[in-house]
Amino acid sequence: MAITLENVGIAVRDLEATISFFSDLGLTVLGRDEVSGEWADTAVGLDGNHAKIAVLQTPDGHGQIELFEYIHPEAIETEPTLPNEIGMHRIAFSVDDIDESLAIAAKHGYHPLRGVANYQDVYKLTYLRGPSGILVMFAQDLTKS
Repeated sequence: MAITLENVGIAVRDLEATISFFSDLGLTVLGRDEVSGEWADTAVGLDGNHAKIAVLQTPDGHGQIELFEYIHPEAIETEPTLPNEIGMHRIAFSVDDIDESLAIAAKHGYHPLRGVANYQDVYKLTYLRGPSGILVMFAQDLTKS
Protein backbone atom coordinates (compact mmCIF):
# COMPACT_ATOMS: atom_id res chain seq x y z
CA MET A 1 0.00 0.00 0.00
CA ALA A 2 1.38 3.40 -0.96
CA ILE A 3 0.97 6.25 1.51
CA THR A 4 1.97 9.89 1.19
CA LEU A 5 1.72 12.67 3.77
CA GLU A 6 -0.73 15.20 2.32
CA ASN A 7 -0.57 17.98 4.93
CA VAL A 8 -0.81 18.81 8.61
CA GLY A 9 -4.07 20.48 9.66
CA ILE A 10 -4.13 23.13 12.36
CA ALA A 11 -7.19 24.88 13.81
CA VAL A 12 -6.39 28.55 14.42
CA ARG A 13 -8.00 31.50 16.13
CA ASP A 14 -7.22 34.05 13.38
CA LEU A 15 -6.67 32.71 9.86
CA GLU A 16 -5.32 35.96 8.40
CA ALA A 17 -2.78 36.54 11.18
CA THR A 18 -1.61 32.93 10.92
CA ILE A 19 -1.27 33.16 7.12
CA SER A 20 0.74 36.36 7.56
CA PHE A 21 3.14 34.66 10.00
CA PHE A 22 3.77 31.60 7.84
CA SER A 23 3.92 33.66 4.62
CA ASP A 24 6.60 35.90 6.13
CA LEU A 25 8.58 32.73 6.90
CA GLY A 26 8.45 31.84 3.19
CA LEU A 27 5.42 29.58 2.83
CA THR A 28 3.10 30.23 -0.11
CA VAL A 29 -0.69 30.16 -0.04
CA LEU A 30 -1.81 27.50 -2.52
CA GLY A 31 -5.49 28.06 -2.01
CA ARG A 32 -8.29 29.25 0.22
CA ASP A 33 -11.86 28.12 0.61
CA GLU A 34 -14.83 28.13 2.92
CA VAL A 35 -16.19 24.65 3.53
CA SER A 36 -19.54 23.46 4.85
CA GLY A 37 -22.30 21.01 4.04
CA GLU A 38 -23.02 17.34 4.55
CA TRP A 39 -19.72 16.21 3.01
CA ALA A 40 -17.77 18.42 5.45
CA ASP A 41 -19.84 17.17 8.41
CA THR A 42 -19.11 13.57 7.39
CA ALA A 43 -15.40 14.05 6.66
CA VAL A 44 -14.63 15.92 9.89
CA GLY A 45 -17.23 14.33 12.16
CA LEU A 46 -18.87 17.59 13.29
CA ASP A 47 -22.50 18.52 12.69
CA GLY A 48 -22.86 21.90 11.01
CA ASN A 49 -19.12 22.00 10.21
CA HIS A 50 -18.29 25.36 8.63
CA ALA A 51 -14.76 26.72 8.38
CA LYS A 52 -12.53 29.05 6.45
CA ILE A 53 -9.42 27.21 5.28
CA ALA A 54 -6.11 27.94 3.62
CA VAL A 55 -3.41 25.56 2.36
CA LEU A 56 0.19 26.77 2.50
CA GLN A 57 3.27 25.14 1.00
CA THR A 58 6.92 25.28 2.01
CA PRO A 59 9.37 26.78 -0.51
CA ASP A 60 10.83 23.35 -1.33
CA GLY A 61 7.39 22.21 -2.53
CA HIS A 62 7.27 19.18 -0.23
CA GLY A 63 5.52 20.33 2.95
CA GLN A 64 2.00 21.65 3.31
CA ILE A 65 -0.11 22.87 6.21
CA GLU A 66 -3.86 23.35 6.12
CA LEU A 67 -5.18 26.05 8.44
CA PHE A 68 -8.79 26.08 9.67
CA GLU A 69 -10.70 28.93 11.29
CA TYR A 70 -13.97 27.49 12.52
CA ILE A 71 -17.15 29.46 12.02
CA HIS A 72 -19.38 26.63 13.30
CA PRO A 73 -19.25 24.89 15.63
CA GLU A 74 -17.52 27.57 17.63
CA ALA A 75 -13.80 26.95 18.16
CA ILE A 76 -12.89 25.59 21.57
CA GLU A 77 -10.09 27.38 23.38
CA THR A 78 -7.65 25.05 25.09
CA GLU A 79 -4.48 25.54 27.05
CA PRO A 80 -1.39 25.79 24.86
CA THR A 81 0.26 22.43 24.21
CA LEU A 82 3.35 21.78 26.29
CA PRO A 83 6.38 20.10 24.71
CA ASN A 84 5.89 16.94 26.80
CA GLU A 85 2.13 16.44 26.27
CA ILE A 86 0.79 13.41 24.44
CA GLY A 87 -0.83 14.16 21.08
CA MET A 88 -0.21 16.63 18.29
CA HIS A 89 3.02 18.27 19.27
CA ARG A 90 4.62 20.85 16.98
CA ILE A 91 5.40 21.85 13.44
CA ALA A 92 9.12 21.87 12.60
CA PHE A 93 10.94 23.76 9.87
CA SER A 94 14.50 23.46 8.62
CA VAL A 95 15.76 26.99 8.06
CA ASP A 96 18.87 28.39 6.41
CA ASP A 97 19.30 31.14 9.01
CA ILE A 98 17.72 30.67 12.43
CA ASP A 99 18.46 34.28 13.44
CA GLU A 100 16.60 35.61 10.39
CA SER A 101 13.68 33.26 11.07
CA LEU A 102 13.53 34.41 14.69
CA ALA A 103 13.61 38.06 13.59
CA ILE A 104 10.58 37.39 11.36
CA ALA A 105 8.79 35.61 14.22
CA ALA A 106 9.60 38.51 16.57
CA LYS A 107 7.92 40.96 14.16
CA HIS A 108 4.75 38.97 14.83
CA GLY A 109 5.36 38.99 18.60
CA TYR A 110 6.68 35.41 18.92
CA HIS A 111 9.92 34.53 20.70
CA PRO A 112 11.79 31.36 21.71
CA LEU A 113 10.48 29.53 24.75
CA ARG A 114 13.99 29.49 26.21
CA GLY A 115 16.64 30.66 23.74
CA VAL A 116 18.46 28.85 20.94
CA ALA A 117 20.19 25.52 21.62
CA ASN A 118 23.27 24.14 19.90
CA TYR A 119 23.06 20.38 19.42
CA GLN A 120 26.64 19.02 19.12
CA ASP A 121 27.58 21.75 16.60
CA VAL A 122 25.27 20.00 14.12
CA TYR A 123 22.03 21.95 14.66
CA LYS A 124 20.93 25.21 16.19
CA LEU A 125 17.31 24.80 17.20
CA THR A 126 14.54 26.40 19.19
CA TYR A 127 10.84 26.16 19.96
CA LEU A 128 8.56 29.17 19.96
CA ARG A 129 4.87 29.61 20.51
CA GLY A 130 3.37 31.05 17.33
CA PRO A 131 -0.16 32.02 16.24
CA SER A 132 -2.98 30.39 18.24
CA GLY A 133 -0.38 28.90 20.57
CA ILE A 134 1.09 26.61 17.88
CA LEU A 135 4.47 25.23 18.89
CA VAL A 136 6.90 25.95 16.04
CA MET A 137 10.44 24.55 15.88
CA PHE A 138 13.19 26.12 13.80
CA ALA A 139 16.30 24.03 13.10
CA GLN A 140 19.39 25.25 11.25
CA ASP A 141 21.76 22.53 10.01
CA LEU A 142 25.21 23.85 10.89
CA THR A 143 26.91 21.29 8.65
CA LYS A 144 25.47 23.12 5.62
CA SER A 145 26.79 26.54 6.66
